[in-house]
Amino acid sequence: MNTLNQVKLGENALAKVLSLRVVAFLIDYAIIAALTFAAYFVVTLLGFLTLGLGWLLYPIIFPIVALAYIGFTMGGDKQATIGMNMVGIKVIHLEGRQVDPLLAVVHTILFWFFMGLPLLLVIGLFTEKKQLLHDLLIGTVMVRS
Repeated sequence: MNTLNQVKLGENALAKVLSLRVVAFLIDYAIIAALTFAAYFVVTLLGFLTLGLGWLLYPIIFPIVALAYIGFTMGGDKQATIGMNMVGIKVIHLEGRQVDPLLAVVHTILFWFFMGLPLLLVIGLFTEKKQLLHDLLIGTVMVRS
């Protein structure tokens, strides 16, 4: 099993990764917002068909849509969400193994948990591999694809 230190990364593999992550985040959350809107429409119709019971799903629609999106995209073969693909970055595991859907979901949950901390993005300026706090905790790094 190759570790990131054993894998030869080009000299630009980590260049501008932090700024590209921000752009990818904005693209991905625009996509997630559109998917969430569609899900709200479906749940509204479901609520009418179930005499209001379906409307109990409203509070959990966004987390379900976002986690499913991240799990299927970042945890998929490309190791990147649509936004990450558009800006040319992907996630890799430091142990060299592929990021599976569960790890991608954990990555996102930790991101949401630490999002309120001002150090979330700042820490990336001081780590060798431009990792954020949640990347450090689960052993992932974003690289140029």
